[in-house]
Amino acid sequence: MSDVDEAAGEDLTMVPAGEDYPELRQAVQRICAHFPGEYWRDLEEKEAYPTAFVEELTKHGFLASLIPEEYGGTGLKLRAAAVILEEINASGCTASQGHAQMYIMGTLLRHGSERQKQKYLPKIASGELRLQAFGVTEPTSGTDTTSLRTRAVREGDHYVVNGQKVWTSRAAHSDLMLLLARTTPLDQVTKKSDGLSVFLVDLREARGNGLEIRPIKAMINHNTTEIFMDNLTIPADSLIGQEGRGFRYILDGMNAERILVASECVGDGRWFVKKAVAYANERRVFGRPIGQNQAVQFPIARAWAALEAADMVCRRAAALFAAGKECGADANIAKMLASEATWQAAEACMQTHGGFSYAREYDVERKWREARLYQIAPISTNLVLSYVGQHVLGMPRSF
Repeated sequence: MSDVDEAAGEDLTMVPAGEDYPELRQAVQRICAHFPGEYWRDLEEKEAYPTAFVEELTKHGFLASLIPEEYGGTGLKLRAAAVILEEINASGCTASQGHAQMYIMGTLLRHGSERQKQKYLPKIASGELRLQAFGVTEPTSGTDTTSLRTRAVREGDHYVVNGQKVWTSRAAHSDLMLLLARTTPLDQVTKKSDGLSVFLVDLREARGNGLEIRPIKAMINHNTTEIFMDNLTIPADSLIGQEGRGFRYILDGMNAERILVASECVGDGRWFVKKAVAYANERRVFGRPIGQNQAVQFPIARAWAALEAADMVCRRAAALFAAGKECGADANIAKMLASEATWQAAEACMQTHGGFSYAREYDVERKWREARLYQIAPISTNLVLSYVGQHVLGMPRSF
């Protein structure tokens, strides 16, 4: 029996697409039905946050799916959480406006003190507190995380933080932020990954007291921001785990993040395919439906096939994660394949609709813009390929 077969268990790796966790899928669909395309288009025009949608997901426990029951969550497996996000996007909604709460809290859950977990997790689960902001990326370091410049210096019973973060989505709509900062200067550590620490920052107290949040106008409405910290003072007990081990804590949650985002991509792809098929069947040109033409039909069929393959890798990665087995390669590959498959579906849907794809009322152009992001973030395709080349195939590090 392979590791995957052994790990699959309740994750139903071999169940046909859309048939694992059917009741969970139906529950998500019922919520999404109340948030049609008009809702998302209106938000985009106003550059607003989907507060009502996030509150509805929270009320039904979906954003607390990975929080153990002892802390007020539902304690589901990662595959179940992936299904929730997949179904949100497949229904035409946007999971990325609330998805971070699912995986960010993992650092707190796995590495926080019991006092921290008791203090924060039940309130995050109930929605009393929002943990939607992840302060890691910086303008000068990008994905070279170990070169970040934000510094946190211990002074008695508090830390003083100075630095800048960028592409910190949802920070203006979050109560808490997970922050990665350097506590030991780079020239004083043996390994570049040493000397980084993770803090749970209370944004309600920090804003206006050394922390400033500025919105970044972007191609998609993800409410992303840049954050400036100028002598920001935070309590010493904001530190999660041990000082200097933050990079390891962050890496610990990245496999879950990549599996979940990959599942969102699969959901988007399924929306594109469904939308394209419906239009191809109803749109008639030269006396016949355009879906009868192979030039229209084949790209949609190929996109569907790519989505099915990506979905299987997503399931395998989630099964390995749930079993506590090594899943780094699968998580990365799932993210890459799913992001490419959904873009393939987006392009097919765009081309099928022709000029009407540009009309906002069809929602195709909005979802098309959103789908392009995932080949860049949360990890770029090139970094996935370098990971596979080095860690899977045993070739020299390429950077």
